[in-house]
Formats: sequence, C-alpha cells, structure tokens
Amino acid sequence: MRYLPNIISILRIILVAPTLYYLWLQHFTVALGLFFIAGLSDGVDGYLARRFNWRTRLGTYLDPIGDKLLLVGCYFVLGLMTHLPIWLVSLVIGRDIIIVIGAALYRYAIKDAAMEPLLISKLNTVCQILLVVVLLYSLSDLPLATMLPAWLLQAVIVIVTLTTILSGVAYIQSWWHRIVAGLHKKANA
Repeated sequence: MRYLPNIISILRIILVAPTLYYLWLQHFTVALGLFFIAGLSDGVDGYLARRFNWRTRLGTYLDPIGDKLLLVGCYFVLGLMTHLPIWLVSLVIGRDIIIVIGAALYRYAIKDAAMEPLLISKLNTVCQILLVVVLLYSLSDLPLATMLPAWLLQAVIVIVTLTTILSGVAYIQSWWHRIVAGLHKKANA
C-alpha cells in the first residue's frame, strides 16, 4: 500500500497521452473528463502520501512530472490549435524552464535541490488548471457550455499571466538567494 500514491501518479502520467490525443481531435468533452480524472488522481495521491506517510523519493519526482506533463501538454496543444495565445503558452512553458534551470544550477552548485513549491507557484498551478477547465468546458458540448461569458475566459487568462510572471520572478529570487547562501556557506567551510 505504501506505493499506492506512486502507482496513482504513474496512471496520471499515462492519462496524459489520451488526454492530449482527444484534445487534438477536438473531442473536448472527453479531454475535459480525462483532465478531471487526472486532477482527482493528483489530489488522491497527495492525500494518501500525506495522510499515511507513504512518501517516497520516487513520488517526489513522479507527482510533479505528472502535473507538468499534463498542464504543459494541454497548454501546448491548445496553443497549437489557437485556443490559447502563443505568448501565454510560451510564458507558461518558459516559467517551467526557468524553474528547472534554477534547480539544476542549485543542484550543481550546492548538491541538494530539495525545495517545497512556493505559495505563489501553487496559486499559479491552480489558475493554470482553472484556465484549462474553463476553456475545455466552453469548447465542449456539455450543457450551458455555450452560455459561458467570454469575459470569464479573458479574466482567467489575465490571472494566469500575472501569477505565472509573479511565480517565475519568485522562483528566480528564491534560487538566487539559495545559490548565494550555499556558495557563501561552502566558501566559509
């Protein structure tokens, strides 16, 4: 049972391909359903890991990889389909690249890259998920989808833009301070 959260994370990673496939085929209702299942699985695996202390080193990698593959994949496909502005897709993916580069530099300079997600980053992730859900719902053939106000989608795009920028800046500052402090500590050791 200890590995159940990891199994759920692996299943979420497996769900990425069919989600993107149905998205590309413009079966938005199916894509939304798969996205929703993947989102639920993220909550379930996190809850189980915390509640029963079933945390593993592998899980610390699988969970964010599953999240990023799903979100970045959806943003990329929705951008290619012109349902999302390319500049927003570039901003979202660019922020993730900055986080990975920062972690790699820190790991190279200090040798330990363990870091909890920042609060603004968690908010950004929620907003990014909300944007995908609102957009897929508006494109779906679900009841009342066509009645979704256009301003709602634009408002969520603005919120995602702001939280993505703020999160990127916060990570740059965080990694910079950690690298400087780590190098200072190494120099004084």
